[in-house]
Amino acid sequence: MAHALTSGRPWRVVLVFAIPLFVGNVVQQLYQVTDAFVVGRHLGVDALAAVGSTGSLLFLLLGFAWGMTSGFAIPTAQAFGAGDLAAVRRSVAAGAILTAASSLVITVGAVALARPALEALRTPAALLDDATTFATVSFAGAAATMFFNYLAAIIRAIGDSRTPLVFLVVSCVLNGALVVGLVGFAGLGVGGAALATITSQAVSVLLCVVHVRRRVPTLHLGRADLRAALRAPAELAHHLRLGVPMGLQASIIAIGTLTVQLKLNELGATAVASYTAATRVDSLAVALLGSLGLAVSTYAAQNHGAGRPDRIRSGVVQSVAVAVVGSVVLGAVLVAFGSDLVELFVGPGEPQVTSMAAHFLRVNGALYSALGVLFVLRGALQGLGRTLVPTLSGILELVMRVGAAIVLGGALGYSGIVWSNPLAWIGSVLLLVPAYVVCHRELGRAGTAAPATVDPAVLEASAEASLVAEAVVPQPGLPLETEASVQAHEKHARVRRVHRVRRRRPAARPRTRA
Repeated sequence: MAHALTSGRPWRVVLVFAIPLFVGNVVQQLYQVTDAFVVGRHLGVDALAAVGSTGSLLFLLLGFAWGMTSGFAIPTAQAFGAGDLAAVRRSVAAGAILTAASSLVITVGAVALARPALEALRTPAALLDDATTFATVSFAGAAATMFFNYLAAIIRAIGDSRTPLVFLVVSCVLNGALVVGLVGFAGLGVGGAALATITSQAVSVLLCVVHVRRRVPTLHLGRADLRAALRAPAELAHHLRLGVPMGLQASIIAIGTLTVQLKLNELGATAVASYTAATRVDSLAVALLGSLGLAVSTYAAQNHGAGRPDRIRSGVVQSVAVAVVGSVVLGAVLVAFGSDLVELFVGPGEPQVTSMAAHFLRVNGALYSALGVLFVLRGALQGLGRTLVPTLSGILELVMRVGAAIVLGGALGYSGIVWSNPLAWIGSVLLLVPAYVVCHRELGRAGTAAPATVDPAVLEASAEASLVAEAVVPQPGLPLETEASVQAHEKHARVRRVHRVRRRRPAARPRTRA
């Protein structure tokens, strides 16, 4: 359900709000961690490298689809916040139609282009067959991935963030069991790992549909809703205008990772395996910082809607402090135990892979503070509706990552590529810090005056955090209408109608004896 962040100690409110986001983010990361663990231990380093070599390509296409389907749920959140349940159903219908059409296009196109794209990325010949198998099976199940993301997004859009988390946990547990069975016992290789993931997501789609049918009448669709959406090109275009830019933002980050993948492939299977194992560990640490940034986005937006610039100022400063402290702790863990964590994926018999992956974790871990500040400041600016600087910072992050991978990768090899991420974070922070300082001063001059009108705003974390969320910023003094409140109003209305009917009934005539 919707949760107000406009009271209480700012740092505590933000941190408490970030915890469930972090749990959901980690659960998503566990898909990749489980695949890497089972593939690396059962099939060997080359198979692990083959799966890792597809990561950037999958992120480019499925990341775009993920961002786009999340964008389709934005009008749903806006309509629900306005209490217009008919518009909620129209939005759900339009999003479902567009998700189905996008799934068909992506599935057909991506399956056909999987091998040529991997060849264009200079995937090592020893890895190409397994990489093609993994990518093809993953793209063949794109519909399951997209519909799960879309259904989870519309459930969150009406204020329920717990149910999608429950289904994510179920999907992750099922994925772990299936990947062990299909890879370890059935001997299906890397294709079995991909099949396990899309099967578990398909089960989650079914769970979402059953939940909506039984528990969420607000989202029920009829044929009339689907026909109305198909006959309203303006409605479909509106959803596309919101969904496509969110998908493109994920693709911008993916382009940077594709460049890194290209340079890695030139260095051989050992470099690819080392980077893959290291990023599996790194992604869990980054998820915590990304969740904090997303929480700051929601915090800033709600307090902006409530006319509390003073809370925004104090909350962002305190969140930066929390991010820096957390970054130092995370970095210290990776620097001290990086080698041990990597061995969980590759086993003790690959000392070169372990050493190279541990080097990656030491460099990144030592500079997590820059990433923490990046997430918090970017989230704050997005929550305030100032999207220009965050967008420019994303572009600068892309330029820095690509430039470092090409220049330093060519000069220093694997070590140069390792530095591409921290340098990209630092470049982005150099733009975000002065932009937020200006904003901080403006908030100070604003005092406690409430804004005249607050439009619905899309709140999204960095694509690196692999997590996008939608929220509606309420106008000052107007609470969000939830499903529970709608049902309560309907119940009270029925009670009032019963009382009115009883009052209108004529009194019973007394019986008289003949």
